[in-house]
Amino acid sequence: MQMSRTLGPFFTIPSRPAPFLLSALCFSLMALPAAQAEEAPVLPGSQLAQELSEAFEHVAETITPSVVTISTETKPKKGKAPKGSDALRDFFGEDFMDKMVPTPQRGLGTGVIVDDQGHILTNNHVIGEADEVNVRLSSEKSVKAKVVGVDPRTDLAVIKIKVKENLPKFAKLGDSDKLKIGEWVVAAGASFGLDNTITAGIVSAKGRALSAGQYEDFIQTDAAINPGNSGGPLVNLRGEVVGINTAIVSKSGGYMGIGFAIPINMAKQVMDSLITKGKVTRGWLGVGIQNLSEDLAESFKYVGTEGALVGHVDPKGPAKTAGFRQGDIIVQLGKEKIKNVNQLRNSVAAIKPGTKLDVTIIRSGKKDVLGVEIGELATQVDEPAVTPTGENEELGLTLEEFEESDASKLKTSKTQGLVITEVAPQGLAAKADLQPGDILVSINGTEVTSLSEFKATMEKADAKKGIRLVVESRGMERFALLKDSSSDDEEAAEPQPEAEEE
Repeated sequence: MQMSRTLGPFFTIPSRPAPFLLSALCFSLMALPAAQAEEAPVLPGSQLAQELSEAFEHVAETITPSVVTISTETKPKKGKAPKGSDALRDFFGEDFMDKMVPTPQRGLGTGVIVDDQGHILTNNHVIGEADEVNVRLSSEKSVKAKVVGVDPRTDLAVIKIKVKENLPKFAKLGDSDKLKIGEWVVAAGASFGLDNTITAGIVSAKGRALSAGQYEDFIQTDAAINPGNSGGPLVNLRGEVVGINTAIVSKSGGYMGIGFAIPINMAKQVMDSLITKGKVTRGWLGVGIQNLSEDLAESFKYVGTEGALVGHVDPKGPAKTAGFRQGDIIVQLGKEKIKNVNQLRNSVAAIKPGTKLDVTIIRSGKKDVLGVEIGELATQVDEPAVTPTGENEELGLTLEEFEESDASKLKTSKTQGLVITEVAPQGLAAKADLQPGDILVSINGTEVTSLSEFKATMEKADAKKGIRLVVESRGMERFALLKDSSSDDEEAAEPQPEAEEE
């Protein structure tokens, strides 16, 4: 009797099936699962994710050819042979001192090709004072580069390469003013020396400033920026360069979620000036300015903290000619409303020298409009710090009467006054950011030139209500408010930033 077994509702096979039946059965069984699962279901959002992935792929393909790796070499400076070197040479041999010469310093960064002439935009700190600059293209070809110009105030530099044929594709520059917070961006560069590294993130904030006295309007991003990324492009999803990566906030030296890029609109202006003139031309108003704290604004009977307080008027500057005074609060430049010092500084710098415009100020609580012709900012050199001495006095500072010999040391045109020689670390003066070497000019509007005048004026002052000082720092005057709020629930007055010249 022939035995058989049933395989599902459709197939019955004998215990000893014929070969052709087995072949047909195997084919049917192999085809069965495929028929049951013809297509995987489309998950919600997967199409959007795929489109975003393709957008990043497009950006990477677009920007990578124009991104270059920059390597620099700075040769050690030759100096006088150290004392006793002759004896060491006699003992160890003629080449001993040669072996002790420091090795060249080498640096690594990123740049982006910006035109068909071979100009490359990067950071000033990438180039530094390098004796030799080399560029490695995306094709891995290495060529020497020439430094066209640098601008330490914005940390930008332009270099140039000559490639006889097949110059890599240059990047398209976008409009950083149109960049929005939350917008996707891609950072490209040689992270830790790894060429053509691409990272993605969003624009976290705009208009950031990290240090006083510099021209900063940073784009903040959480796209990973690491050592080696400096000078590389920050790119939007259209493949346009919107910034030049320049700095990170980090305790370890690596990425911690906060990076900064110079807006490309600012970079373009600096780059064009360096290429055409070899230097950067900036507008100049001729005032020392500072941000307003609530207490300082209240002392001027001004509501709010928006604007820039004029602490110093350069006697030879455009502002002096236009009638600006110490204590004016600049609230509008042309049609642009001014919120803080950083904005005013950048806006004035961007104006072509010789341009005439109206500046709106608040003076003694009243609005006024002054017409001014913008001048040209001259190259400035930082002055050396002063190391003074003196006696301790009240308010956490030490004062000495001005002497003729102090004028050149303090870089001032004054012939009398009081010099701050020491500042107690926890005193009111320190909280107001007063520094040794500052010259005390006035107290609550009363000029003081001697210790006796200082004491007499202080007898009428009330630190609980706030004491407004005018001090001169390195030739520029500024305001400082000393306020003792230790008996209140409020915190002590915030330190006033150093006056910045425009």
